[in-house]
Amino acid sequence: MDAHLKALADISMALSAAEAFLDESANLNARDQLDAAAEGLTALRALWPEMTAAERTVVGRTAAPLRDRLDAGRARLPKLTALTEVAPEPGEGDDDDAGPVAGEGGPATVGGAADPVPPAA
Repeated sequence: MDAHLKALADISMALSAAEAFLDESANLNARDQLDAAAEGLTALRALWPEMTAAERTVVGRTAAPLRDRLDAGRARLPKLTALTEVAPEPGEGDDDDAGPVAGEGGPATVGGAADPVPPAA
């Protein structure tokens, strides 16, 4: 029974940390703590068949509000999104700021030193 109570306490502490992180908009840290709490509840659920009736009563009554807190915390997390359109980065293909190209009369650099390049024939 002590191990079950310690697991419930660990889950509660992870949920408290997640709630604090959510209040600070530290969403990645909150997500980690919520995941830890979910893993703890899953581990307790796996031990359920081995528990006595008294242990099930205590664990069940304590785990239900923890599950509610977990669900509430996950509901507060912003949805993860991925960028689907990205503005092109300046660089290759941009002729606006392009310097002289080798063979067009400008110096070319090799190894950090300017070496004159003869014009292409």
